[in-house]
Amino acid sequence: MKVAVVGATGLVGSKMLEVLQERKFPVDELIPVASSKSIGRRVLFGGREWTVVSADEAVSRRPDVALFSAGGSVSAQWAPEFAATGCFVVDNSSYWRMDPSVPLVVPEINPQDISADTRIIANPNCSTIQMVLPLLPMQRNYGIKRIVVSTYQSVTGAGQRGIEQLEAERKGDFSHDKFPHRIDLNVLPHIDSFLPDGYTKEEMKMVNETRKILGDSTIAVSATTVRVPVKGGHSESVNVELRRPYDLEELRALVAATPGVVMRDNPAENIYPMPIDAWGRDEVFVGRLRRDFSVENGLNFWCVSDNLRKGAATNAVQIAQYLLEKGWI
Repeated sequence: MKVAVVGATGLVGSKMLEVLQERKFPVDELIPVASSKSIGRRVLFGGREWTVVSADEAVSRRPDVALFSAGGSVSAQWAPEFAATGCFVVDNSSYWRMDPSVPLVVPEINPQDISADTRIIANPNCSTIQMVLPLLPMQRNYGIKRIVVSTYQSVTGAGQRGIEQLEAERKGDFSHDKFPHRIDLNVLPHIDSFLPDGYTKEEMKMVNETRKILGDSTIAVSATTVRVPVKGGHSESVNVELRRPYDLEELRALVAATPGVVMRDNPAENIYPMPIDAWGRDEVFVGRLRRDFSVENGLNFWCVSDNLRKGAATNAVQIAQYLLEKGWI
């Protein structure tokens, strides 16, 4: 089993290697890939060191599966090159997500969108993944009319430079410029670039990806994405308008029974999800479920997840595991 990790020295790529080991994915040959400045470096995996190579060299080795986390331009250029050799590509960038020929997959929701002939599979945006998991039983049992979501996203979502800026500012160094303003002791209602209509690309990812994953283009989605000075774990406040009446306790039980979801909802004991509790975990934590009395069939909930794991690396590895279980690799 030959496994390539493209972007192996980055924040998500390193996490992919970690999750592959944790889940005992059968890697006989690891092919770590990174930019030219990292070629020749060594990465530790499976008790031995592996040499970082170029994408061109990796393609020539014909891996069975390649996990990409190196940005959209790299994915645009190299995913087809890997795919042309028969390799399954699981891409964590946004480049392929809305391509109608490319499945956008959360394994607990829509693995059936992948076939033996699929060669490029898109990993959804981290914020979308953690929201659609608890939404799945709501859609299946009541139907979803409208979603309004506000995110509270950690600096790890901006990569290593995001972490470096937060840490530097906490020491009084404000020379870093990953974010357009200081992030320590501040909140930025700005993730990714702004579009002409005033929304950001990150917000529109949540709109379009949610519809594609849940397979319903009629769902109305409005998102506001916000960067907060937290090192790990994204949080979201989600308001849902369902199409049919619901019983709150029945809905709570359905969400709690969803694979990949952990219910933490006991306000009387101050039990609710927090990003610090999600560090190093693969589940989506859900709480603060309560009826929205301002609209018919309305519901509010709060969810938290480790954006580097379920929001990126773990979801990608789970897709690779699905390919393995199907006998396609």
